Amino acid sequence: MRKNNTSIYSLLVLVALLFGIFFFMMPQSYDQTEAPLSEFSTKRALATVKEISKKPHFIGSKNHEVVANYLQKELQNLGLETSVQEGFTMTEKGTLVKSKNIVTTIKGSKNTKALLLLSHYDSAPHSYSKGASDDASGIAAILENVRAFLHNKTPHKNDIIILFTDAEELGLNGAALFVTEHKLSKEVGLVLNFEARGSSGPSYMLMETNDGNAKMVDAFKAGNVSYPVSNSLMYSIYKMLPNDTDLTVFRERGKIQGFNFAFIDSHFNYHTAQDKYENLDPKTLAHQGSYLFPLLNYFSNADLTDFNSADNKVYFNVPFSFVSYPFGWILPMLIVAFGLFLLFVFVGLGKRALRLDEIIKGFVPLLGSLVTAGVLTYVGWKLLLNFYPQYNDILHGFTYNGHDYIYAFVSLTLAICFLFYQNDGKRNPEMSQMVAPLFVWLLINLGIAFKLQGAGFLIIPVIASSLMLGFYVLTQKSGWILNCLLAIPTLIILVPFIQMFPIGLGLKILFGSAVLTVLSFTLLLPIFGSYVKKGIWAIFFILVSIGFFIKAHQTSDYTNEKAKPNSLVYILDADANKTNWATYDNNLDEWTKTYLGEKPKAATTLNSNKLYSKYGSQYTFMADAPLKNIQKPTIEFLRDTIKGNQHLYKIKITPNRGVNRYDVFVNNNSQINNLKANGVKPIDFKSNIASKTLGKLLTYYVVGNLPLELEFSISNSQKLDLDLVESSFDLLANPSIKMTRRKLGMIPTPFVLNDAVIIKQKLKPSPKTLVKTPAMRNYYERRDTLNVAVDSLKR
Repeated sequence: MRKNNTSIYSLLVLVALLFGIFFFMMPQSYDQTEAPLSEFSTKRALATVKEISKKPHFIGSKNHEVVANYLQKELQNLGLETSVQEGFTMTEKGTLVKSKNIVTTIKGSKNTKALLLLSHYDSAPHSYSKGASDDASGIAAILENVRAFLHNKTPHKNDIIILFTDAEELGLNGAALFVTEHKLSKEVGLVLNFEARGSSGPSYMLMETNDGNAKMVDAFKAGNVSYPVSNSLMYSIYKMLPNDTDLTVFRERGKIQGFNFAFIDSHFNYHTAQDKYENLDPKTLAHQGSYLFPLLNYFSNADLTDFNSADNKVYFNVPFSFVSYPFGWILPMLIVAFGLFLLFVFVGLGKRALRLDEIIKGFVPLLGSLVTAGVLTYVGWKLLLNFYPQYNDILHGFTYNGHDYIYAFVSLTLAICFLFYQNDGKRNPEMSQMVAPLFVWLLINLGIAFKLQGAGFLIIPVIASSLMLGFYVLTQKSGWILNCLLAIPTLIILVPFIQMFPIGLGLKILFGSAVLTVLSFTLLLPIFGSYVKKGIWAIFFILVSIGFFIKAHQTSDYTNEKAKPNSLVYILDADANKTNWATYDNNLDEWTKTYLGEKPKAATTLNSNKLYSKYGSQYTFMADAPLKNIQKPTIEFLRDTIKGNQHLYKIKITPNRGVNRYDVFVNNNSQINNLKANGVKPIDFKSNIASKTLGKLLTYYVVGNLPLELEFSISNSQKLDLDLVESSFDLLANPSIKMTRRKLGMIPTPFVLNDAVIIKQKLKPSPKTLVKTPAMRNYYERRDTLNVAVDSLKR
């Protein structure tokens, strides 16, 4: 009976520790009344978010200018003089846009290098996103902290530049414009950038460094923030993903380093119409503010002249603190871990506290639970996608009930572990069984030491668990209180990844969480392995898992607050004079079936020119649409000449309706040389945003219906073969096409060109648009004069 009670006590302690770890990641309260003017106020920041996010304000929209004017006024109300930087930029990925950045400076007493506070004010296009989290939250955190900073008359040496960039959502163009064109960019020593990829959860610090991170880690630590959440593995993963921020441009193009602060939970709201004020968690906004308030005070007086370093540090957070140590410690710590492991195993065998046969047998439950949990979770999620096909509508890969599935599969994995690690009646078999997972963990850390040093902190839980084994070997006792204390590194360092990976990378990675759950469980075998009647514990966790699966099932349908994404576009093929409805959806609903019918055709023929989509979406279904009178653009060939072995072109495309976007495609793999668009050349920085799709020359986001002018050359041995796709984001409001509105519980699918009226046509000269060169005009004038003379002689 005593052992049973010990099992319950230890489980309660572990649950309490886990609750505390997650609870203290971020502020759990915020000011619901007015905070003192000397402090950051979440309530005041929320008011700013509400104002910015009243309507979608993507670039080219009417409300985009409204938000820009509002931000200038807010900065001026703080006593700051603002300026606007406008201009065209084109990224190396071919994204062209005219950006409008808002800039102001707070002068310091003795500037070393300036501190730049950065956030973007445009919202995501195509999906009617109001941009409350992404990125009104970042703007609000900066404005409210700067207000408190100025109110306190905080003495500071460094200039503080506030930059609200434009066109971040399109291709980081506003940041590119500032870095390449603005004189203040040369003064920047460090950037603090505030971002979002969800609408709740803790804000993670992700630093951007060009070389070593040691000085950056030390600087962040010296800033002494209250709720740091970060680790060096996260940035290693971040760099592998197709997610860049404005800070990427500063690092790549300007060689300026900095810190990103971004939250990712409720990822399903990212870039959707549900990114609105009501869905932003105030605690998350409070967390953003808790970063900037101390860092602004620190970095405004720190030396910002040089953050470059040849050295790197491992870093990770613990509640209320931030731990770091040099990469140089990784190998010695690994050697120490191997030494402790070998010492305790050798002593344990010598004292017969451990048995060799049991150690060897310990690999069976380890591998069995790893394979079973991993395969069952992987296959289980695939089966769930078939059983709930609506989950495929959410391109983010994280469903509205995603947390329930995390808890369900983790509980199921714990049940599997208890089943595999059932005792066979021997005394303390868990100690011999623990040798196998420790050995596997040491091998993992050996690989980390040479291939992924940012994850070097994963050796700490291994050392702690080795000490559990060592205490037993040396004393022949296993104290549950000591083991719970030594379990803290595993709980702090490993367990948060179990939840974070599926949230950030999608539920397709749930099998990884299952594997990590097994590896964490086995590090805690001195605790869990001592539980009697493991079969009962397995049944308990199976019941918990079933409970979460039932809860997930009950919330699997869409609701008004958790809406179904859908998509529809109207496409006019101007060359064939044919029109179609098209969608990206695999699961049609009542609204899309109104236009596509019950049995639409596959849209394979519409995918010849693939528009960029973050998740590689293509048109799935199409149906015939009524032919409407949609005004086509005017295409003028201002230059069409041969010079040497190059054919020179200058083409002007002028919209004859309100348009938002042009896409130009090259069909015959022609090499386009010396490309200029609206007078600018591509800026070369390594961005993952709007990656170049096969055949795409450029994407131009139109502001103020300004025409597109292209200048380029191709080899004169090649034939010009370009396609033009002109899009307006007004399908539901277009007077030529009568549309019914989406019903409640439906939102536009994000990350794709949606709710658009599209014209596709060949980009080719015609007699009406061909503009003659001087030589051609002379030729035609002489020909016309000769014809007149011939006609006179005939008469």
